[in-house]
Amino acid sequence: MRLRRLRKPVAHLEITAFINLIVVLVPFLLSTAVFTHLAVMDLKLPQAAADALARIEPGRLQLEVVLRRDAVEVGDRLGGLIERIPRDGHEMAALAAAMLQIKQSHPEQREASLLADPEVPYDDLVQAMDAMRATVSARGAQAVRVELFPQISIGDAPSGAAAAHAPPGAGSR
Repeated sequence: MRLRRLRKPVAHLEITAFINLIVVLVPFLLSTAVFTHLAVMDLKLPQAAADALARIEPGRLQLEVVLRRDAVEVGDRLGGLIERIPRDGHEMAALAAAMLQIKQSHPEQREASLLADPEVPYDDLVQAMDAMRATVSARGAQAVRVELFPQISIGDAPSGAAAAHAPPGAGSR
């Protein structure tokens, strides 16, 4: 006895829509992957005031930059205020210039503390760290990148009223 089989037509895969998706998706993924960058900074917390005072060498600069809503205060933990820069939109350039002057008088110094009020925007904190780490200086006809204070410790700034009556170094944590 002969078996009779039904012949089914061969199904064709319709992949045009899938190919269109790949044509659009691959360039999009490649173009966005190029712009993804990670930047990591190694930061430390400032030393406790009692611990820091015990380890301070006489004559050694203990640089502190305090970001406030109305000003940027540059000072020495024991020596007091060095410079007060009002917040007028050009404070980061003035901070970089002050850091360059301090670095020229203390070339071996690499550490600094950055203390910020809670109201200070995060972007200002990052800009201050950038201004403290390095700047561009003109040497002759060319601009040269100068390393200033790359080892930055961050922390909370003492309150304005407490800072005026506190002994030097008492605001650090």
